Amino acid sequence: MITQKLQSLPQKLNISKKELILEVELNGKMKFDYLLNIICNQIGMCYRVLNADVEYINGNDFGSFQLYLNTTKEEFQNLEYFLNKNKLLNTNVEYLCRKYS
Repeated sequence: MITQKLQSLPQKLNISKKELILEVELNGKMKFDYLLNIICNQIGMCYRVLNADVEYINGNDFGSFQLYLNTTKEEFQNLEYFLNKNKLLNTNVEYLCRKYS
């Protein structure tokens, strides 16, 4: 009879994710839908749009929007680097929600 030992996953595989709310201001240099596409497809982050106040003037997007993110520190640093590189003002707040049992 052949028996196989299953290897257990390393204990340090605990990837801690944080819930964040990110607010981004559009300055007319990047389109809203293009930015959301980059966040989802290139950076690989899932999000929920909480609020969006976007105006389209002569083909340029202005305004701001808020995203709910459940992400790791490294993923968020990549996103923050991308936004700063493209000169998009952004602020984030850690989202804390009381959970009842």
